[in-house]
Amino acid sequence: MRKTILGFLLATLPVASMAASYQLDPTHTYPNFTINHLGFSTMNGTFLETAGSFEMDQDKGTGSVQVTIKADSIFTGFKKRDDHLRSPDFFNVGEFPEITFKSTSVKFSGKDKATVNGKLTIMGVTKDVTLDVDAIHCGPHPFNKKETCGFNATTSVMRSDFGIKYGVPAIGDHVSIRLEAEGVLQ
Repeated sequence: MRKTILGFLLATLPVASMAASYQLDPTHTYPNFTINHLGFSTMNGTFLETAGSFEMDQDKGTGSVQVTIKADSIFTGFKKRDDHLRSPDFFNVGEFPEITFKSTSVKFSGKDKATVNGKLTIMGVTKDVTLDVDAIHCGPHPFNKKETCGFNATTSVMRSDFGIKYGVPAIGDHVSIRLEAEGVLQ
């Protein structure tokens, strides 16, 4: 009887939750962007090298995100354009090799949505941005069985705010950004 009462008491005590730390999986993390091209079409691109981490404590509604993107890993499917995007006209990757995002606050809206405020740095210019996270899914990976969390987040920026003014307004100033990411529990 004592064991039953003790077990019941332990089971009903509040458990201190802790933030879970995840390392971004670079093979399943895709920072994508779209931009208007001369009013004729929408150009799509991605960055192929991304690293970072995030922490989540959904019970407390807290978290943090840190992402580093290698600017020279830009890929639009056309080498000549990619080389131009790496030049001083655009990302100037020789002088500014990384694009970074560091959160300042995270607010969860239920279990699968969040708003992440933070600092985005491109070409040495840092601006406040808000990421709208529209999908969060956590669980054991079906193949390797490691605890994994994935999310999709969107934001938009004006590239001229970061000093990337080449071709504006013919080449759009407004850039839509989407980050699809997976992280593995550490």
